[in-house]
Amino acid sequence: MEDLDLRLVHAFTVVAEYLHFGRAAEELHLAQPALSRQIRRLEDQVGARLFARDTRGTHLTAAGAAFRPGAREALGAARAAGAAARALDRPVGIVVGYEGALRVTTAVRALRGAHPDAEVRTRHLGPGEPRAALLEHRVDVAVARLPFPTDGLDVHPLSEEPRVLLVARDHRLADHASVRPADFADEPLARLADPDPDFAAFWRLEPRPDGGPAPAGPVVETPEDRLEVVAGGEAVALATAAVLDGGLRPDLVAVAVEGVEPVRVVLAHRAGDRRELVTAFARVAATLLGPPGRPA
Repeated sequence: MEDLDLRLVHAFTVVAEYLHFGRAAEELHLAQPALSRQIRRLEDQVGARLFARDTRGTHLTAAGAAFRPGAREALGAARAAGAAARALDRPVGIVVGYEGALRVTTAVRALRGAHPDAEVRTRHLGPGEPRAALLEHRVDVAVARLPFPTDGLDVHPLSEEPRVLLVARDHRLADHASVRPADFADEPLARLADPDPDFAAFWRLEPRPDGGPAPAGPVVETPEDRLEVVAGGEAVALATAAVLDGGLRPDLVAVAVEGVEPVRVVLAHRAGDRRELVTAFARVAATLLGPPGRPA
């Protein structure tokens, strides 16, 4: 079998997504006959028929279904290789990613002072984004909160943050100095759409002692949506105590939670990345972003 043409593999994945040659051709900015020729050429390279077309439409054959995961993996590997090459070809520099309410300013300024010729930039990362941003070379290091998937990464602990329970100001627990999980076991918890399973379990305290899930609250898309449903009395939510640093909206109260593990703040980078700026930032982050009293 001849080597596969990644341009044809990409065309295959688009047709496989739409299962419609016309819409796939529009997506690829091709004429439909040209796309059909590309798929036939790919089938010749693979040595198997990948699509079947009949009166009901376009369908993946068994061979096409078997080919699809590897095709996606090959395209992802090619993109990652290109990103890695571009990263090495750009001027010497580093991009520091950080999640919301995590301040990296002191460490970034220290790195700039120690390496005045380097380009040091920062980039905000959304929930669940650190691993993808690192592996796709959008950032070189990330200061973020566990849990998030860490395969393919090296992870270094920085600090810990206690967790709090966010409730509406008129909620029955709003005047408590602290609570334990049993105090809000029956309260619905706001939940994210399609979260990482470990992330969801950590923030919803699942499984509960009886082995079941937490009571389901409204599904939210953003941190701001979560605050809104809590303020409206539809649910409660667990958060890191860092939410208090910027001031909490007046219709919410944060109550300390006892008996739960804290949030762990870490520095992550691609596994085996020992470039000078990555190593240097890890050193200054351990000193300046770690807990008070940590030795340099």
